[in-house]
Amino acid sequence: MGTLTSLSTVRAKARPPSVFERDLSVVFNEPVNGEYVRLALAAPSHLLERCRAGQFFHLLCPASGEDKPYLRRPMSIYGFFPKQGELHFLYKVTGAGTRALSKLCTGDSLNVLGPLGVGFRIEDDWRNLVLVARGVGLATLAPLALEARNRGRHLTAICSARSHDVLMSLDYFAEMGAEIITVTDADGTSEMGNVEKIIKRLVAGRGVDAFYTCGSNRMLTLLQALGQRYHIPGETALEQQMACGLGMCHCCVRPFRKAGALVQLRVCREGPVFDLQEAMPW
Repeated sequence: MGTLTSLSTVRAKARPPSVFERDLSVVFNEPVNGEYVRLALAAPSHLLERCRAGQFFHLLCPASGEDKPYLRRPMSIYGFFPKQGELHFLYKVTGAGTRALSKLCTGDSLNVLGPLGVGFRIEDDWRNLVLVARGVGLATLAPLALEARNRGRHLTAICSARSHDVLMSLDYFAEMGAEIITVTDADGTSEMGNVEKIIKRLVAGRGVDAFYTCGSNRMLTLLQALGQRYHIPGETALEQQMACGLGMCHCCVRPFRKAGALVQLRVCREGPVFDLQEAMPW
């Protein structure tokens, strides 16, 4: 398993945060299907220009009725649009924090802290990209499609969900010029054996230069195996409970494989995007 490297040996390598805390006005807060809600906030261009695909904001969910969330909620950036002056999030109502978010109306104010964390990268020689994600993990990967289009890369999006009704971001991926492949539990196509066959066909055809994933332990494990077999690099965005979001509280520390050693890294500060092969399935 390797030697245990303390967090202090890697802390100095983390970039100092450059973030804003401010109140933003709600543009809209509307359901996109039976499970997920899209929240749009009006934001200044100088804030949006700092955002990168894979980063997140820490949201101060408002107190509402019996729901009085104490800690902020980390939420991946779904979209950032400097020309429109909008910052978008996609969330599912699962507890007090997201329940309070769902009650926000146009014109209400929401306090946000960010952008936080390390985003995705696209190396110069990564021409054919494949993202594989499930459920709300597709929200985290959605901005990657915009970056891929802007940089002239070919993107294939393998989108997984329980049923077609709750598949996320299909129109957005199509608008960005991505090739879309959908798999669902309802028709049996989301089984990992089938997803593996799809990816192998892509490798044998156009070829794959990099993998990206988020939101599924099974998909992470599959892409790690395929990455090792075909020598394809990649990145994964991890989800983790957080308190401060700035790296001070160490609430989000997880183990990673790095240079033959086991290291403890903060998802909020050294991540949430990590090298595909360094992440450890949970």
